[in-house]
Amino acid sequence: MAKNTAKGSGGQQGGETPETTSGVASKAQELKVFFEEAQVELKKVTWPSRKETVTTCAAVMILVAVMSLFLGLVDLGLSKAVEIVLS
Repeated sequence: MAKNTAKGSGGQQGGETPETTSGVASKAQELKVFFEEAQVELKKVTWPSRKETVTTCAAVMILVAVMSLFLGLVDLGLSKAVEIVLS
């Protein structure tokens, strides 16, 4: 077993070494910097207008309806074809 012979432990109590306390503090500082940078980046975002959002949403809904109809008809046709082949 290796003994802890490092100098300068400073009589830390509670099992905390200088490395762990500074590690936690540095992680907290990194987290703070991350949120500050994220806030700056969010201010740079160009958000779509209400009209653009509504137009895009309508286009997506129409596309979903057309694709649903197409896939439903293909499924119905293939089901009937398999039914004819198997009967």
